[in-house]
Amino acid sequence: VVLLPRDPDESARRLRATLGERFGVAPAVVVSDSFGRAWRQGTTDVAIGVAGFSPLLDLRGTTDARGRALESTIIAVADELAGAAELAFGKARGVPAARIRGARLPAGAGSARDLVMPPERDLFP
Repeated sequence: VVLLPRDPDESARRLRATLGERFGVAPAVVVSDSFGRAWRQGTTDVAIGVAGFSPLLDLRGTTDARGRALESTIIAVADELAGAAELAFGKARGVPAARIRGARLPAGAGSARDLVMPPERDLFP
């Protein structure tokens, strides 16, 4: 059993600061955990803590490759990175981290709490 951090966002901020001090570059950090999904089989990793970027990329008001307006697209960038990292380090192999290069991350600060559905839009109140 591995215990989750009490404040995953704070853990991500501390890890980012430590890496910045040690290597001179403070990378974006995602703390993740396994997550089961309603209506889908299998688990994926999702972000439970983030530091160094905005966890969401809001594309509403932009257009797709064919010029159609995007009306509801908000990408959960932090969750997508968490899932990709889990594929890289493997579930249950004991590898604590993965480095992802080349990801275009939304600028800004944010919290994994930003990923949680607001109560008024929650399908499972």
